[in-house]
Amino acid sequence: MRAFAAIAGLMLLAACGQVADLKPVAQQSLPPTPYGAKAQPDAESLLGVDTQAAPKRSVELRERSEERDDDPFDLPPQ
Repeated sequence: MRAFAAIAGLMLLAACGQVADLKPVAQQSLPPTPYGAKAQPDAESLLGVDTQAAPKRSVELRERSEERDDDPFDLPPQ
């Protein structure tokens, strides 16, 4: 019974990782053209993430340790 559960779990885990590109379903159209857009966006541009949704990180490296400022919201638990 445990072996069956382990195999079933591994099969479910393997099934959740798709590596193929996403494509629209056959005989289905893309969403309507957005208001004010000059052209209908294709599937690749609809799947892309814009800068505001995933901003780039700014990495600030600390050269030496610094004392933290007082945080008025850092309250002890009640």
